[in-house]
Amino acid sequence: MTSLSDLKHLKRLYYLATNKFLLMATTMTLAAAVLLLQAAQWIAPIDELLSQLRDLRPINLLLAAILPTASTYSYLIRHPRNVYLVDYACFRTSYKYRAPKATFLEHAHISPFFGESTTKFIARVIERSGMGEETLVPPAIYYVEPDCSLDEGRSEAEMVIFSTIDDLLAKTCIGLDAIDVLITNCSLFYPVPSIADRIVNRYALRGDIRVINLSGMGCSAGVTAVGLARNILQIIPSESHVLVVSTETLGPNYYKGNVRSMHLGNILFRVGGSAMLLSTCKLKARFKLAHVERTLVGANDAAYRCVYQEDDPEGNIGLTLSKDLMAIAGDTLKANMTAIGALVLPTSELIKYFLFSTARKLVHRWKIRPYIPDFRMAFEHFCIHVGGPAVIDSVQLGLSLSDEHVEPSRMTLHRFGNQSSASAWYQLAYIEANGRMRKGDRVWMIGFGAGYKCNTAVWVCIQPSPNANGPWASCIHRYPVDVSKEGLA
Repeated sequence: MTSLSDLKHLKRLYYLATNKFLLMATTMTLAAAVLLLQAAQWIAPIDELLSQLRDLRPINLLLAAILPTASTYSYLIRHPRNVYLVDYACFRTSYKYRAPKATFLEHAHISPFFGESTTKFIARVIERSGMGEETLVPPAIYYVEPDCSLDEGRSEAEMVIFSTIDDLLAKTCIGLDAIDVLITNCSLFYPVPSIADRIVNRYALRGDIRVINLSGMGCSAGVTAVGLARNILQIIPSESHVLVVSTETLGPNYYKGNVRSMHLGNILFRVGGSAMLLSTCKLKARFKLAHVERTLVGANDAAYRCVYQEDDPEGNIGLTLSKDLMAIAGDTLKANMTAIGALVLPTSELIKYFLFSTARKLVHRWKIRPYIPDFRMAFEHFCIHVGGPAVIDSVQLGLSLSDEHVEPSRMTLHRFGNQSSASAWYQLAYIEANGRMRKGDRVWMIGFGAGYKCNTAVWVCIQPSPNANGPWASCIHRYPVDVSKEGLA
């Protein structure tokens, strides 16, 4: 059985064999040594130097060739390849399955599954949800008695995924044979064959394509998939392409019971999906991936169970959200901020943070408040997970962000609802559709997910979108809206 050590050696050998720059450096070094020896026959002024070269042992010449090569190899290992976002696309919703609040509440009132107290709870939450009148539900739950069958789940996934991939392929003009790796993530819907296999079948992708299907990782799985794509791009041939597809399929996971904490998924989650093309080739790239930071606190039992899929007393499967969720999310974000802050914050902010932390440890008699670094000095744009108004408010307060900084999150929640791992890309599309993205701007994506985890990604803009032809194309002229006037604050 292959050991972990053997796999590491194979990885290094594969990296060495596939890196063009390293091979070029080795070839040039050996060629230079051969030319110096040959020059002894016809360059008289340096006879003495060349005679010394002739006296060298073969091992000395070998070392002279190996040392520059080893130095180059060490440099490349310590400085991984840059990863770029060639482009991205989001599922464009239609009005066919629009779910206005009045319709949503009417279905809840006449549903055979819900009691009166449950419908009252749904009414209170939907009015404070931060969502508007144009969010989209899947066909399976558009009716009073939802069809939660496996076939309906597959149809919903295909409706979102295929149209989104088609849009991305049209944007990038990339051939299907150029896709080397496919990564998909969908937390609650995991049919056999997988969603990734269905994509391979639909587009007749190459037989040697590497396929990975992620499930059960919650709303932050999109960033997890991006981080995985980055790692894979370090060890496969340069200028390869990775297709990442993020979505959540709602129909098969519709909750039909009366436990209140399990109804938040029904109320807040809406249809959405995104597709991204990543590569180590900078040509035509629109963003550079600067950092990915993943923070997992699942070793703590309370954190592990704060988002938990389980049966209710009547045997209905649902997603329970713990009352401790907001506190756990805040602590997880703080840990992630500490890790990412050391990489992105200016020196002045790091010094302030260090001094305040030291003072809090040394001077116990004074209650010194912890210093929260100003992340506005590190990022121009923020894409905060749209878990609900409370999540956005909490992050805004914790990071001292302005209303404009959290506007993409609030408007995405209002127009599209919580689209799980895909929602961050709708926020990025909102920023671009409004013409706010500039070359060199830095974007911080923040996602929370079951487990419990906080995953963040940092992007640097290389080339802003030349147009607003995306999910906001038909409605960007109406945004931003004042949600407080709609009773949604």
